[in-house]
Amino acid sequence: MESLVTAFVAAFLCGWGDRTQLLAANLAAGTRRPGQILAGLVLAVLVSNVAAALAGAWLAPSITLRAMTLLTALALLFAGISGLIPRRQKPEAPPRWPLVATFILCLAAEMGDRVQFLVFAIAGRFGNVPLAVAGATVGLVAACVPAAMLGDRLTTTVPVRGIRWAVAAIMLIAGFITGVKALQLA
Repeated sequence: MESLVTAFVAAFLCGWGDRTQLLAANLAAGTRRPGQILAGLVLAVLVSNVAAALAGAWLAPSITLRAMTLLTALALLFAGISGLIPRRQKPEAPPRWPLVATFILCLAAEMGDRVQFLVFAIAGRFGNVPLAVAGATVGLVAACVPAAMLGDRLTTTVPVRGIRWAVAAIMLIAGFITGVKALQLA
């Protein structure tokens, strides 16, 4: 259960102001079909999280608990540093097939993203792939639902930049604490 909650909170927090959220807002504004945007988003996030969690679970048995905890600390630090990099919405032409376009674009946005690194580390650290995938998928989709519903109005209605900076600070602090604890393991 710990991996479910940890993955949900991490993905939900990191999803704010992230490429995937801004992409969902942009596509929803252009197509006016939030249902198709959310469906494509769910599929892309699920595929990305399954790949990351399986890789984390595959690697975990071959390294020590200390190394896995340090890997988790690095994923948190990466999430924090990545949160400090500003993201901008780029206007896109409305796609012809919103579901397919959203799947492809969101999958590309998630590859190597901070949420994927966190899912990798959480699945490896806690050893529960299904719960890590479920938590991260629901968390990231929950962060993107307002973007799909609000479209262009997301950045004017919600203080995305402030949330992103606060989450970056939280991730940096959590990464530092986790790293210190990992170095203290006997």
